[in-house]
Amino acid sequence: MGDNGSGKTNLLDAIHYLSLTKSAFTSADAQSIRQGEEFFVVKGRFEAPDQKPETIQCSLRLGQKKVVTHNKQAYERVSDHIGRYPVVLISPYDTDLIRQGSEERRKYFDSLISQLDHEYLENLIRYSHALKQRNSLLKLAAERQAGYDREYLLVLDDQLAPLGEQLVARRQEFLTEFEPVFQRHYEQLADSREQVTLTYKSELPGTDFLKLLRLQERRDLSLQRTTLGPHRDDFTFLMDERAVKAYGSQGQQKSFAIALKLAQFEVLAQRKQHKPLLLLDDIFDRLDEKRITRLMQLVANHTFGQIFLTDTHLERTDRVLASLSDDIRRFRVESGTVQPL
Repeated sequence: MGDNGSGKTNLLDAIHYLSLTKSAFTSADAQSIRQGEEFFVVKGRFEAPDQKPETIQCSLRLGQKKVVTHNKQAYERVSDHIGRYPVVLISPYDTDLIRQGSEERRKYFDSLISQLDHEYLENLIRYSHALKQRNSLLKLAAERQAGYDREYLLVLDDQLAPLGEQLVARRQEFLTEFEPVFQRHYEQLADSREQVTLTYKSELPGTDFLKLLRLQERRDLSLQRTTLGPHRDDFTFLMDERAVKAYGSQGQQKSFAIALKLAQFEVLAQRKQHKPLLLLDDIFDRLDEKRITRLMQLVANHTFGQIFLTDTHLERTDRVLASLSDDIRRFRVESGTVQPL
């Protein structure tokens, strides 16, 4: 509990960092460092049934690499930690998945698939590294205006092509599994009977990605970036075959976004054989009574495991949770400090 700006969301983001080694709200790690400071450290202890407690720490100093430790032992690769402690966040910003550009949707599905499939995560990291090198080469060629190392470009194409094809194939496969789970949750959340669908939009299926890269070479040189590949793909959200972004009401968009997160929770729980942490950020302020009631029904049915919930009004929260559970701990957040209530 706490007033707006007291630091409640920072607590949820700290849990998100410990689970996924990154912020849920900023794209650059350095943005999580408090203004005027040179570093941050976030540390937590995870306990699971029949397992010894495990301590996780994430730290970052300006100008240095992020360090993640497990029981005081640093990971050689931060990516090795992804998927150990799955987490799902439901926040007022979830409709950004619908309203914002394709990058938001790619990041969402990439993060979800990476928690389930370590090979996908490794391919994504390798693809992103090769893509960065290729784009740097294209930009350098334009700046010098005196030719470029085409042999190196061809080497990078050879690296990108198989990785890109694997990423696209895995995204397609995952969406086939994920869509019916999502549709079921949307149907339970919404009163209307519109048909909702998720579609993966890519130019690669059925093509030779390496050949396409070769054909796009002159255009890429002109634009100084790689214009084709899974980093340019999108996931389209449709309702009765029309874009939810353009035609969905505010309520329909909220139901769509929450259904995505509930489906994410279910798929993670099934595949990981244990329930993810659930983070609920200021939902009572932003969701209507119908959607809150549906979420609380899932809580009452023990669908979820451990839940962290933020709110500004203690009386409202106590009223909503009164009949759901005896195992509730309340804390007051004020000016960055936390005290039990």
